[in-house]
Amino acid sequence: QEVLGEDKLMAILKERELKIYWGTATTGKPHVAYFVPMSKIADFLKAGCEVTILFADLHAYLDNMKAPWELLELRTRYYENVIKAMLESIGVPLEKLKFVRGTDYQLSKEYTLDVYRLSSVVTQHDAKKAGAEVVKQVEHPLLSGLLYPGLQALDEEYLKVDAQFGGVDQRKIFTFAEKYLPSLGYAKRVHLMNPMVPGLTGSKMSSSEEDSKIDLLDRKEDVKKKLKKAFCEPGNVENNGVLSFIKHVLFPLKSEFVVLREEKWGGNKTYTAYEALEKDFAEQVVHPGDLKNSVEVALNKLLDPIREKFNSPELKKLTNAAYPNPSKAKPAEKGTKNSEPENVVPSRLDIRVGKVISSQPPAAPSLYVEKIDVGEPEPRTVVSGLVQFVPKEQLQDRLVVLLCNLKPQKMRGVESQGMVLCASSVGEPRQVEPLDPPAGCCAGERVYVEGYEGGEPDDELKPKKKVFEKLQADFRVSEDCVAQWKQRNFLTKLGRVSCKSLKGGSIN
Repeated sequence: QEVLGEDKLMAILKERELKIYWGTATTGKPHVAYFVPMSKIADFLKAGCEVTILFADLHAYLDNMKAPWELLELRTRYYENVIKAMLESIGVPLEKLKFVRGTDYQLSKEYTLDVYRLSSVVTQHDAKKAGAEVVKQVEHPLLSGLLYPGLQALDEEYLKVDAQFGGVDQRKIFTFAEKYLPSLGYAKRVHLMNPMVPGLTGSKMSSSEEDSKIDLLDRKEDVKKKLKKAFCEPGNVENNGVLSFIKHVLFPLKSEFVVLREEKWGGNKTYTAYEALEKDFAEQVVHPGDLKNSVEVALNKLLDPIREKFNSPELKKLTNAAYPNPSKAKPAEKGTKNSEPENVVPSRLDIRVGKVISSQPPAAPSLYVEKIDVGEPEPRTVVSGLVQFVPKEQLQDRLVVLLCNLKPQKMRGVESQGMVLCASSVGEPRQVEPLDPPAGCCAGERVYVEGYEGGEPDDELKPKKKVFEKLQADFRVSEDCVAQWKQRNFLTKLGRVSCKSLKGGSIN
């Protein structure tokens, strides 16, 4: 998408082959958008470049401790195995690649001294700005996040490369490196950037937003389920995660895309140019259902060799150790008093941003029947007791926060498929305000509790287990009106969830 330092690049190529590196912090599980840089790495190798892949384990820890120290080694091994499997899946020869771990050299005396030298010339403002698109942004950031961009800049020198390749979201770190490396007497490097692939919900595909991504080891039924929920409105090519995936992943790898459909709808059609497919979709010649089914088939062909490799007992064990599931508690043995309690954590709740499409006349004097869009093919029907507290016109088109994995239950003859989360005053008279996601959120975006971004929500919360009730006992509104669980903020990728005025209230 963009190149910084093209003149220098051309000058190097007149003398020798280019030395380039691509790095990845070993945090959440790599997802299918990683095929974008992998296909470009294949291009670099075909062009004769010397390519180094860096598993940035120390960076993973520094980025708001996304990878706990005790899991660092396991996650790095997982990344190494899964990325090698990806490269093999698209036919990239591994013998031409060099694999390096950050801690192999980042703990050396020389590197550490350079970190101190860099910290003596970099301003806090520049360090924070450089990491804004990459380092997790929280209300009270750790000092480690300010170190992150400097380490990434120094990697260019210590890996002895001419260029660094990464996503366009790395641009601020790249310009930071160009500014500060010369101040230590090191050369300015070339930087090459690939586009970021929108997730299935329309925003950036992210490891921490479960519904936005397809994991490389997702089962076929999971791929089908996630694609079925993906945003793909008929004729709409803007923020369409399914079309973007075809454009940035499937076309570059295969140079064509086949839309599979029944004969009565025109039969299969092969596209050799993405623009032709986009035009047909915009004109509604191609149906969203056929597009999703065709992506599912093409994607599974890419993922099958990776799944097969990770089906070995050794790699299954590694995956489970590197990414322990917090929601899977050990079952209690019968007759044991000290059995391990069930692990009740906020990541088990499927909380999403919803948009109120309509509020029907009350099902009862205090109950609205609402249609709420949560990024699924059809809006959910939700019954909520807001008639006394929120006028109907204030609900129309409003963004709300919806708990989506409660067991549906009938209320006054209407099946309610979710719960609108609201702040509630402690004293009398009772006041209630629906929680507000940050401005700019899209329907379907995941809402999570700070520090519990990575867990998988339960498919459905079992009423007898009372998981929601146990967690809800610690839901509160802070003194600055932010929704919290045990003083940890409710967040979306755009910031904090809040309410308008009910400081210190409960959340129901």
